[in-house]
Amino acid sequence: MSKKARIRMRNFHFPGRSTVHATNAMVATSHPQASLAAIEVLREGGTAVDAAVAGSAVLGVIEPQSTGIGGDCFALIQPRGEGKIIAYNGSGRAPKAANADWYLERKINSVPLTSAHAVSIPGVVDAFATVLRDHGKFGFDRLLQPAIKAAEEGYVVAPRIAFDWKNQFEKLKGGTNTVRYLLPGGKPPVAGDVIRQAELGKTLRAIAKDGRDAFYKGPIAEDMVETLRGIGGLHTLDDFAAHTTEVTTPIGTMYKGYDVWQCPPNGPGVTMLLMLNILSRFDLTKFAPLSVERFHLEAEAARIAYMNREMHVAAPDHMKINVAEMLAKGFADEYISKIRMDGMLELPNVAPPMNPSTIYITVVDKDRNVCSFINSIAHSFGSAIVSNKTGVLFQNRAGGFRIQPGHPNCIAGGKRPLHTIMPSLLTKGGRSVMPFAVMGGQYQPTGQTHVLTNILDYGCDVQEAIDMPRGLHYEGQYQLEDSVPAAIVEGLKKLGHKTTSVVGPLGGAQAIWIDWDKGTLTGGSDPRKDGCALGY
Repeated sequence: MSKKARIRMRNFHFPGRSTVHATNAMVATSHPQASLAAIEVLREGGTAVDAAVAGSAVLGVIEPQSTGIGGDCFALIQPRGEGKIIAYNGSGRAPKAANADWYLERKINSVPLTSAHAVSIPGVVDAFATVLRDHGKFGFDRLLQPAIKAAEEGYVVAPRIAFDWKNQFEKLKGGTNTVRYLLPGGKPPVAGDVIRQAELGKTLRAIAKDGRDAFYKGPIAEDMVETLRGIGGLHTLDDFAAHTTEVTTPIGTMYKGYDVWQCPPNGPGVTMLLMLNILSRFDLTKFAPLSVERFHLEAEAARIAYMNREMHVAAPDHMKINVAEMLAKGFADEYISKIRMDGMLELPNVAPPMNPSTIYITVVDKDRNVCSFINSIAHSFGSAIVSNKTGVLFQNRAGGFRIQPGHPNCIAGGKRPLHTIMPSLLTKGGRSVMPFAVMGGQYQPTGQTHVLTNILDYGCDVQEAIDMPRGLHYEGQYQLEDSVPAAIVEGLKKLGHKTTSVVGPLGGAQAIWIDWDKGTLTGGSDPRKDGCALGY
């Protein structure tokens, strides 16, 4: 970083919480109860993956607007923090009977987000089982106990969760079984209320006893299929029984001497890598971290990257250009070379099909096993469909498909949709440096780029990087948090950006920085959520 940039950083105060420090192990999640459950597993001798599964299962109960066993997950895992990185694709597929012609014949031109057609097969439970098979010490019988306890004995609603619950009241009023399961007393709970979900607890108990097959076969699967088919879904028991998790190889790029890793498509991580490739053509340290120029360049990089994602990215066997081509140095050069500081590029307006919610967990254990783990039910409260008897709230991830024959991301039987969730991992010289992510629907590629450049270009620690004000250029508007200074908002307007204030905070982040020389871990967790980092 230049001397001038360092001076700018010293003169800028980022309000927020302190970093968390430890030597043995650390976890960061979006809720203290999940962080505590994960830390307890680590102190019992569990691995990073054990802790991630335990914490994620808890969040699936206590943060129902964001995640649950009716959703999907992705993970990046590096055993002992060096060498081979393994990517896990725990996303679900469309029912085998789904195809574009079926929808078009019924004059359905886009997937209705609160219909059974938006429900892809939930991938979380099988993904949990797969990562535990490969990297865990404990089983479901131990790791699901905190989630079972929260469901059966009750949990206290946290402030951010209450905010989201209130905002989705109308959606939940019109859902399938959602009034019964998610609106106790006919209204959204407020912070401090205690919620119990006995049916979900019973389902978790069955999984703890009999493993992933308890979810994908037998009475639980039968109830899920009956619920979905009862409201027009095309799902079958075979669709559930056939679901598998894909174990694959991550994709990456280099930025500022570090390697940045993402899961491959149908994950959207290539979008963030492309943004970094674009920004690497500029010296961000010439500009203050909070400046018109920095926000403008980030927006232009996002607009180019998101446009290319929507044109090209889908399930890998449906893509017409591959990831290597998209990450090649000259890709999108026709746009990048035209970026200017006195105005905006002329680009087509990008309107992705969905803008969902997510949770993210990062864990490093005493053996320095590293787990970057993300989990989601897509939009807030997913499809607003709860299975009749099991308490399972279904995602609406199939809403990420297009019903557009010829498009790489067109819906098809057994196909995975273009996703939005993306765990990240930063390495240097083959060693993990920082497992991290910024959750929050379409914001994720921009958010992860923003946090990473805050660290690598502007010298922030993980908490400062997370706290810094944010913006997202989305569907033709630059959505800016209220903490973005007015002078920057005005400056962006002068460059042609249409700015607007976001209703709620943009995303939520967790990160752990590994200092191999000192033998320490430094954690940060987003104040935009209820969570925290914990270590011991």
